[in-house]
Amino acid sequence: MALFTLFMAACNQNTGNKSEQAKQDDPANVSATPASQQENQAAKKDNFAELFSHYQHLALALSSDDDKEAALASKGILEAIPNINTGNFTAEQNSKYDEIIADVKEHAEHIQENIGNIAHQREHLVGLSDDLYDITKTFGSEKTIYKVYCPMYNDGKGAFWLSSIKEIKNPYHGQEMLGCGEIQEELK
Repeated sequence: MALFTLFMAACNQNTGNKSEQAKQDDPANVSATPASQQENQAAKKDNFAELFSHYQHLALALSSDDDKEAALASKGILEAIPNINTGNFTAEQNSKYDEIIADVKEHAEHIQENIGNIAHQREHLVGLSDDLYDITKTFGSEKTIYKVYCPMYNDGKGAFWLSSIKEIKNPYHGQEMLGCGEIQEELK
């Protein structure tokens, strides 16, 4: 760390404001700099990337009518949860996170345990999608996420899912109505 700091100081000798650079290089001062606050925000957003990746895998598996792959994706969701770093969350964010993640676990467990019952897996995708939507709204996302709505699911009551692509691949009806849906919201 000291060697890195010396290297950075040497590289920045010609930039002018040495005292400001020294403040930024001081580990005790990191939380006070706007750049570190931005990095902290980016880390929070990226903190859920693995979870969202497994969710995308789940939605794609259901759009392909593959209940076994859906169960595998749900296992990935459950394994990703302990990797989420909550150390930088505020007390309010921690409370919200604990509430949401308990639901995520419940839905993922149901999906994982119900190979052979894709209708039940899809029912739990509804709740899981709500939970990931709440996570995205609360903590943000490093990438653009689309909220896609299917008006036909659940006897016309409708449901949404989240997607990292604009192409519609409906997980609620699978191959039967793969292109059914419309983008309702773009989240970032």
